[in-house]
Amino acid sequence: QVQLAESGGGLVQPGDSLRLSCSTSGRTFNSGTLGWFRQAPGKERQYVAAIRFSGSSKYYSTSVKGRFTISRDSASNTVYLQMNTLKPEDTAVYYCAKSSLSLILSEISSTANYESWGQGTQVTVSS
Repeated sequence: QVQLAESGGGLVQPGDSLRLSCSTSGRTFNSGTLGWFRQAPGKERQYVAAIRFSGSSKYYSTSVKGRFTISRDSASNTVYLQMNTLKPEDTAVYYCAKSSLSLILSEISSTANYESWGQGTQVTVSS
């Protein structure tokens, strides 16, 4: 069983930056895929970014590419989501999720392919 815990959310103004952290515990941190998703009120959970631990491949949704960066620190079992140039439409609860598999590109954006989820952290972008 993998446990995930997000942190780092908050209230920021448009154009600001935030760094979210996803701390993990369990034996499978160094394998599989970790993804970030977000869910705004009244909307479906939406894929944001993912990192595949084998080869450290990184993937981004078109809405955040160029503004967000996913990275991981194996020593601390933590995955980060650096979010720059935040926009009001980035407002959502952000979740990290873990798949035990090395997901391929066509699989990484589906919530059904992730077995473990954190509780989420709120990000609000407002002036």
